[in-house]
Parts: sequence; C-alpha cells; structure tokens
Amino acid sequence: MTAVATTIWPRALLFLAATALTAVAPAIAQQQKPNILVILADNTGYGDIGVYGGGELRGAPTPRLDQLAAEGLRLTQFLVEPACTPSRAALMTGRYSIRSGLSLVAVDGSTFSLPAKEVTMAEMLRETGYATAIFGKWHLGAQPYSQPQNKGFDEYYGIPPADTWDAFGMIRQTRLTKTLDVPLDKGPQIVEAKRGEPLKAVKPYTEEVRREIDWELVDRGVDFMKRQKQAGRPFFLYLPISRTHFPNLPSKRFEGASRIGQFGDSLMEGDAIVGKMLDALDDLGLAKDTIAVFASDNGPDGPGARAFGGDMPDIGSPGPYRGALGDVSEGAIRTAAIIRWPDHIRPRSSNAMFSIMDFFPTFARLAGGRMPDDRPIDGIDQSDLLLGHNDTGRREHLLTFVGPDLVAARWKQFRAYFVDVAPGRSGEGGATLMGGIGSSAAPMNGYPRVFNIEADPREEHNIGEMYNWVLGPLLGAVEQYKASLVKSPNAPSANMTRF
Repeated sequence: MTAVATTIWPRALLFLAATALTAVAPAIAQQQKPNILVILADNTGYGDIGVYGGGELRGAPTPRLDQLAAEGLRLTQFLVEPACTPSRAALMTGRYSIRSGLSLVAVDGSTFSLPAKEVTMAEMLRETGYATAIFGKWHLGAQPYSQPQNKGFDEYYGIPPADTWDAFGMIRQTRLTKTLDVPLDKGPQIVEAKRGEPLKAVKPYTEEVRREIDWELVDRGVDFMKRQKQAGRPFFLYLPISRTHFPNLPSKRFEGASRIGQFGDSLMEGDAIVGKMLDALDDLGLAKDTIAVFASDNGPDGPGARAFGGDMPDIGSPGPYRGALGDVSEGAIRTAAIIRWPDHIRPRSSNAMFSIMDFFPTFARLAGGRMPDDRPIDGIDQSDLLLGHNDTGRREHLLTFVGPDLVAARWKQFRAYFVDVAPGRSGEGGATLMGGIGSSAAPMNGYPRVFNIEADPREEHNIGEMYNWVLGPLLGAVEQYKASLVKSPNAPSANMTRF
C-alpha cells in the first residue's frame, strides 16, 4: 500500500464513522428522552402522607412515599382544581378545566366530555416518539372522541372513561331501591382498548374487582415498561390509581394494616403501589432515565365522608389547611406532589407555586415536544425549578372555577374569594371577618374576601380591607384570563342545574 493510500484510508474510515454516527444520532437522541411515569392518587389529602405531616402520625405509615420524597423534589405548594374531573382535564391539557367545559365532576349520564379539539399531554408526547399508556381512571367523558385511546394513548385499561371508583355500587344500589334490575354484564365494566379501537368490555366491575384493581394496574404498568425498554422506546405511563378514593376497600393483604380502619389501609396500600412501581424501575435499570411523579388530584374526603360496611369513616387530612374535596378553599386545592429524576433533580423541598397544569409544558420542554400555539395555555414551563436553575418557580397566580363561575384566585400567598365561602362538605363554619367594607363577601356588596394563607392557613380572618392593595394583582390575573377569551372562547360550561 502506498503512502498516499495509507493516508486516504484512515480518512475514509473517519468519514464512514462520522456518517454512521450521524445516521444513529436521532436514535440516540430518542433514547435519551426521559421516560415519564405519573402516578396520580385520588382524594389523598395534603396531610395524609408522612413527609407532609401524616403517615405514622395518622396511624398509617407511608415509607415508600417518604423515601421518594427524600430522593426527589417535594412540592409544598402544589395546586390543583377542586375535584377529580377538573384536575385531570387540567393535567391532560395544560389548561384550566373550564376551557374544555370540564369544571364539574363528570357523572354517568351527563354530557361532559373532553372536546375533540383539545390536545392532550399524551398526544404531545406521542408525536415526539413516546409510547403511551393509561391504566386506571380517565374520568374525562364517555364520548368516543374523548376516550384515551383516541386522545394520544396507545393502550388503555381501567374503569369506564366517564366513571369513578364507586361505580360498582350502581348494581347493588338499584337492587336495594328496587328501581332497576340491571344484570351484571350490563352494569359498569372494566374496559380496554388499543389506539384507535373501540372500547372492549373485559369483565364486570364488582366490589371484588375494586379491591384488587390497583394491582392489576401495577402489573400492566410494569409489563408496559418492560416492553418499551426492549423496544428502546421512551414511554409515558399514566397510572391514575384508586387509592384513596371512596369506598376505600383494601385488598385482603392490606385489610387491617393501619390503625385507623379502611381509609388507613387504603393509604398504606397506595404507598405500597408506588413502591412496587419504583422497584420495577430499579429492576429494569430505568430509574435514572425516568421522571417519576406522584401527585394527588384534589383534597381529601372530609368529615361526614362515607364508610363502607360500618368501618371508621374515610376521613383524609388537608393538613393545616381548611376544606376538602369539592370545596374551593385551600385544603381542597393544595395537595401532595413529589418529582424524582436521579442526577437531574436535586433532592429537596420547595415552596414554589406549582399547578397541575404546569406538568404539560414542563414535560414538553424536557422531552422536546411541541406545545399547541393556537390556544391559551395556562400551564407554565417549570423545568428550571425542577433542574435547580431557580428556586422560586415561574408561577405567581392561579384561578379556581366551579361550573361556569370563577370563584377564587391566588396571588403569591394571598387567596381571594369572589363568592361566599361556603364550607361545602368540610363541616366547618365560615370565616371570622374583620370590620369595614371587606367584611361582606361577594356577591352581597361586591368586595372579595381575602386571606393570607401563610399567616392564616385555616382562612379564618378576612383581611380584605387591611390589604386592599392585594386586589390589584389578584384582579389583574382575572383580567388576563378574561382577555384570553376574546380570541379563544371556552367550551360550554359544565352544568347540571341550569337548563
């Protein structure tokens, strides 16, 4: 071989190597996209989990969630919407639930359904190369265009898409009241579907199935992660579990596990479910490549909550705050959230304001996805907070809606109510009011009630007159929202009483 040929040959090798690297670069980049696992608890209160002041102190230890918090970012000001459907709509769309007409809880027989034009987090992630699956509760409507297999998910298994976890009681209740005689195969069913397929009934959703359903979801979730690892494809696994939603019927292995009855048993079972998924990530060697999120969709059932079979009532804890599921006060919309991504998210606690809507744009940034640009997006990219580039986050305000009404707003640590602060099912009296023009609540004379959540977490002292300057930024957030409706009107508001 001549000297010239010897010189050319290594250059040719370098060229071929560079060409090969260029060819596989997209595949490598694809593999480097983080997997995303979102475990969404149901009606678990701020004060139920150990690291939030519950756990062992409440008679129901939560060691796996406490461990997750030690390994990740624990949010102490994670804000949601007052109930299941609204929070899930906000999570999936990155928008206030009222924009999609889902600002009330969907119930069987109602027309509430996620509009076909809404873009979901799953659609965004699937477009950028993710395999997607949901195992559990959708609760965003029964219309075919709203079902998860038609809104970005490759796989769906769970309860009917418009129902919640107590749907199995329908058969027993209709027989008890002698109103209907519904055969088991015509009642609520466990369903499944692959992308673009119609729903297929798997088996009746009975009390026995309800007790074990979460472990079915875990098994399917682990299998899904295994398959995606083998395929070398990043995944988005959405696991909306049943714990701790009424009726809290534990599986046999957790019956009697706590010191506070079936609610505590269910809370401990939810903790074990999280632990099982985290163990699976370790076993598959995926822990460092996966953003793992645990969050709750809203506050807990409050006093007066239901017991099943004469057990201790299902009383979750809102921690230091006032309110429960269905209320509009702080205890209804502030819940637990923990985010872990080893070597990327530094373990710590943060009091930065973070909305459930913020996951959508944050995941889009971290996964290289595209956000819709033809509609208002209320979520905020919080990736800098997660990655430790700032400690304060980028959110300062949040609005709260119920049905067609804007009922409250948060700005920093201040919360204002635009309607009378009814305690709902929290069983507590109204606020202690200070004198002056701020002592009346809208709509009586048009002045909002204002509370400093940090100084007054129980929302007992209306400081609207003393701190009237707070209304400027609070009402500014309202005006900003109203301005967005000019070009992008909301879907028809959720409504079951005004015809």
